[in-house]
Amino acid sequence: MIEPNGEIVPEERIISRIYLVRGRKIMIDKDLAELYQVESIRLREQVKRNIERFPPNFMFRLTQDETNFMVSQNAIPSKQHLGGHLPYVFTEHGVLMLANVLKSERAIKMSIRIIEVFIKIREMLLTHNDILLKLEKIEQKLIGHDDKILLIFEYLKQLEQSKQQHEAQSQRKKIGY
Repeated sequence: MIEPNGEIVPEERIISRIYLVRGRKIMIDKDLAELYQVESIRLREQVKRNIERFPPNFMFRLTQDETNFMVSQNAIPSKQHLGGHLPYVFTEHGVLMLANVLKSERAIKMSIRIIEVFIKIREMLLTHNDILLKLEKIEQKLIGHDDKILLIFEYLKQLEQSKQQHEAQSQRKKIGY
């Protein structure tokens, strides 16, 4: 996506603004306003005017605890960064709907770019999920091998102890015939 000064918005800039909240990948209203190059208050106004387009699976408001958690995790620099209110957050579908209510060329292009990034993240997660499953199988095998190796070491230790006992007995002074 091309910035007003002609630069392309890097994928990393969008990815760094995608968070996981309530098990969903979301973006904060303030970050979207910045990417769409509109004021946050204008973005929220358009959402409120078109609230029927934003069901809870498209958009919801963070709770105080969720906001505090994001600040504590440095996802958000501070509560002041949010403009003194609990932020609205948008899922992938909500981002697409925002382009429809904002109706600017910039919003449409940025929404397409953001959706492409969401899709790329989903594809990466699916690929990584396959790798994670394979690693889990290998780990299970290794755990089984670890148990067997520990058992071998235990047998070796017992064998060494019996050898030492036998040696100690053979070095004793014999009494009698």
